[in-house]
Amino acid sequence: MINKKFYIENYGCQMNISDSEIVSSILNNKGFIQTENLKEANIILINTCSIRDKSEKKILLRINQIKFFIKKNNYILIGILGCMAYQFKNIKEKKLINLVVGPDSYREIPNLINNFFKKKGEYISTSFSKTETYADILPKREEKKITAFVTIMRGCDNMCTFCVVPFTRGREKSRDPYSIIKECKFLFKKGYKEIILLGQNVDSYLWYGGGLKKQFKIKEIKNEEIINFSKLLELVAISVPLMRIRFCTSNPNDMSDNVLNVIKKYINICKHIHLPVQSGSNRILSLMNRKHTCEDYILLIKKIKNIIPNCSLSCDIITGFCNENENDHNETLHLMNYVKYNFSYMFIYSHRIGTYASKKLIDNVSLSTKKRRLTEIINLQKTHSYYRNIKYIGSIQDILIEGISTKNINFFYGRNSGNDIVIFPKTNYKIGDFIKVKIKNCTSATLVGDIYL
Repeated sequence: MINKKFYIENYGCQMNISDSEIVSSILNNKGFIQTENLKEANIILINTCSIRDKSEKKILLRINQIKFFIKKNNYILIGILGCMAYQFKNIKEKKLINLVVGPDSYREIPNLINNFFKKKGEYISTSFSKTETYADILPKREEKKITAFVTIMRGCDNMCTFCVVPFTRGREKSRDPYSIIKECKFLFKKGYKEIILLGQNVDSYLWYGGGLKKQFKIKEIKNEEIINFSKLLELVAISVPLMRIRFCTSNPNDMSDNVLNVIKKYINICKHIHLPVQSGSNRILSLMNRKHTCEDYILLIKKIKNIIPNCSLSCDIITGFCNENENDHNETLHLMNYVKYNFSYMFIYSHRIGTYASKKLIDNVSLSTKKRRLTEIINLQKTHSYYRNIKYIGSIQDILIEGISTKNINFFYGRNSGNDIVIFPKTNYKIGDFIKVKIKNCTSATLVGDIYL
């Protein structure tokens, strides 16, 4: 009889966390038991990320470590899930692993595991589905959490030349909105205080009955039957008025005025937008196959600030993309100086297998140049973060208490509506409470305050 204890180790984005919760639910429903102790498991699943070279190297090192740990036990299965699955289609060439399952095939995991232990059938499933969104599966989440990820769509149609997502997660598929509302209401009843709506590009969410977005013919369906992201966001806000609502990630090319007006209208929708720009150079944006120019992006920033004056902004920036020169780099710094983001996620470019850039463009910026440019971008962002944070001093912020500070156990930490981290002294309040904090100090990364009574 198969020992059905499984262990999941997660890498990468919030979508991967959500996917791991879905996998846990699927396995639990088939009689498998989850453990948080790797040593207790005979089924070890690694949910992988391939968005950057550094992530892949870290995961491969970890797989080697696990394989060394279990090398004398032939009854332990190591499985690869997620975005690196497409690289492991031929298991014979990858002796470190036994099972490979892509993001659209998680329902097949129990059968594939059984096949492995019975030494029969297939151990691989990496095909894409036109309809799979796991809408009927309630993810198995950690207990005592206050924030939950709710996936509203899967895949991406944008085909940015640097990005591997369309090749690892497939084309866009939107989830049934009524299943989303049902899950949000369930989370509220279970005591969750915040939900984050997830998608590779939430602004292109479009429900018209299911299937691939690229096959949708708008002339065939009445407009009132279509639910786009602005309508979905409003439905969620109305359905769970006492929960905080966040969302990510947005694409500048798809964000509509309607979405901005919904954010403004509902107090429980957080006033923060993560809006990746990637580069401040139109030449590089064109090479990246981004559908917006810097001028388009700046107009959108102005619109956001006009409709939601107190909205905080964050972004993704890639430095050292193919053929990027000093002028391109300086244009990125110029854009940053214009927007002054609250915070940013900043990365060095690396080729991703299967992307257009890896096939057609030359990664011709030296590593030393990439590192120097990244340092300049990071230092500028620190200046802007401090500039934004210092403006909070003296203000009173609504904070959701998320946990105990890792630097001082006598302090709580939480976030305001703008997604800024705030630390403050512990009192009789508890994790999950909404409180008011008066900001008295700051660093570039953190706001510091006292509970305001």
